[in-house]
Amino acid sequence: MQHVLSTHLFVAHRLTTVWLDRVWDAGFPAVEIFCARQHIDYRDKAQITELGHWFRDAELQVHSLHAPMYTDDVWGRSGPHAVIDITDTTKARRMAAVDEIKRALEIAEIVPFRYLIQHVGVTGQEFDEWRIESAFSSLDELRVFAGQRGVELLLENTPNQLSSAQRLNQLLTITHLNLNYCFDLGHAHMSEGVAAEFELMKDRIRSTHVHDNNGHDDQHLFPGQGSIDWKETMRLLGGGSGQYPLLLELKEVPTLEHPLQEAKQSVDQLTKYLTETVYE
Repeated sequence: MQHVLSTHLFVAHRLTTVWLDRVWDAGFPAVEIFCARQHIDYRDKAQITELGHWFRDAELQVHSLHAPMYTDDVWGRSGPHAVIDITDTTKARRMAAVDEIKRALEIAEIVPFRYLIQHVGVTGQEFDEWRIESAFSSLDELRVFAGQRGVELLLENTPNQLSSAQRLNQLLTITHLNLNYCFDLGHAHMSEGVAAEFELMKDRIRSTHVHDNNGHDDQHLFPGQGSIDWKETMRLLGGGSGQYPLLLELKEVPTLEHPLQEAKQSVDQLTKYLTETVYE
């Protein structure tokens, strides 16, 4: 399994080549860039150009980009207008959300990546049939725009009533969109459970988000710090013949002195569990 680190681990900091050097030195061959404007400002041509020059000569690869969730640089705290929701039933707001994600996708013209990870709805969103129609319009447009830049759109299971594993399958059945998934293990643990959600999503999983929690809160803990059974989880992922990367999406711990090294130790331990299941 390929080991990948999401820059979510240091999303509060501006993404610079110094951070990317540290990721490579920690032993990760690839990254997922978390698209938050305080971290990577897709409207800042200077920052994107600098990263493009660095990646052109670097061995570190960009596996994926996480689509932006807010238009501001303070996690949406500037107001409801800053929330990016592709299921908004007001056409003007939905189109504005799609346009914002397109701006982020344009990064691929300078820094190529394989996947865009996309949420359907926001945290806690209730089910609404009108929002399914809005999601279809948004995803169809984004799918085409991404494909023109060599990027595949992946839908992530998230903690709301629009994008559990079951709801995502229903969405694809209703809309006939041929899209694949990013399987978020932490979110699955908060829903019907990792095994149940995996079973519903497994045929379309192309990437993962690996993190732990207490089963109720989206904590993005290091594996082993929450209540996920990681040995059983790695048994599930191991059945995919290596098609799933182990992509850590962790929250920064201010008291942790060497977070990148700790992240690498975590992924090495998960790989060890995987090896153990093979020989049992």
